[in-house]
Amino acid sequence: MRFRPCIDIHSGTVKQIVGGSLNDGEPEDLKTNFASTRPSSYYASLYRKDGLRGGHVIKLGPGNDAAAREALAAYPGGLQIGGGLDDRNAGTWLDAGAEKVIVTSFVFRDGRVDETRLAGLVRAVGKGRLVLDLSCRKKEGTYYIVTDRWQKFTDVAVSAETLERLGRSCSEFLVHGVDVEGKCAGIESELVMLLGRHSPRPTTYAGGIASMEDIERIGRLSENRLDFTVGSALDLFGGQGVKYEDMVRLFGEDPP
Repeated sequence: MRFRPCIDIHSGTVKQIVGGSLNDGEPEDLKTNFASTRPSSYYASLYRKDGLRGGHVIKLGPGNDAAAREALAAYPGGLQIGGGLDDRNAGTWLDAGAEKVIVTSFVFRDGRVDETRLAGLVRAVGKGRLVLDLSCRKKEGTYYIVTDRWQKFTDVAVSAETLERLGRSCSEFLVHGVDVEGKCAGIESELVMLLGRHSPRPTTYAGGIASMEDIERIGRLSENRLDFTVGSALDLFGGQGVKYEDMVRLFGEDPP
């Protein structure tokens, strides 16, 4: 079980956003918990200094490429990158210093897994450097993968069969519980148990973490098989429930 730090970038600024509010509507619809005055490189350099590897930089919409590249340059080989990636541009982000690329919407079309696109992506970067984002929302008692800024439901359920099938084409999964993302109101326990029991690949869970008790709960429910990330609850991003220094003390490694 590892702490995977994050750098979420919206309109060129490091932010923490309530996941379900991210859409193409009016700007005032966006619910922002935190907007940093520091550049993305500040956070990347901090993670590098403290030996926190495998975190993710997520571009939330357009206008974020420069800030994303700045973060990767500050911690080459230590961060993953996601947001608008496909088989044509993924390689350029690896060249820019990303350890791995994170892809969601590109591998889905008409609500289903596009096997041709997925195969092309594997050819472009290799499955060892590919992370599939299976962020999901619950509908009629089942978690379904969502795409397009987490607003569009696919027909693909997060299940043992789905995890096994997609796991053949990637090295990791990143899974946000979108309905609780950014709300600091507790984790999606059912989703954590499902992932802990059935994921065949290293998997990072995100969503709803409000305290150290939630982190301990993830460990218990997943039998320590899941990694995790903390956003809005982390004091580094203005939160009050989780201290960054505790994450470093408990989960940091020797810095590169």
